[in-house]
Amino acid sequence: MIATLKQPSSLIHEMQLEKVGDFYLFKFSESLQLRMETLLDRKKNESLTLDEISELDAISELDRIFTHINAMLAARDVN
Repeated sequence: MIATLKQPSSLIHEMQLEKVGDFYLFKFSESLQLRMETLLDRKKNESLTLDEISELDAISELDRIFTHINAMLAARDVN
């Protein structure tokens, strides 16, 4: 079986901008958040398929990118 590499950019439509206090932050859609949690649970049980490993890697990369962007936005708004 060959895993299909999923690009984080293929999930960009699952991002939304949400006002949290005085900040606007990028957040996952509810469906993407639930999918990530499902994949993480399956990973704990060591029951991920190769395609799911690729999908989780893409979601995790997108999470890291937008966590960094959100931190930069928050820091800029503080100053």
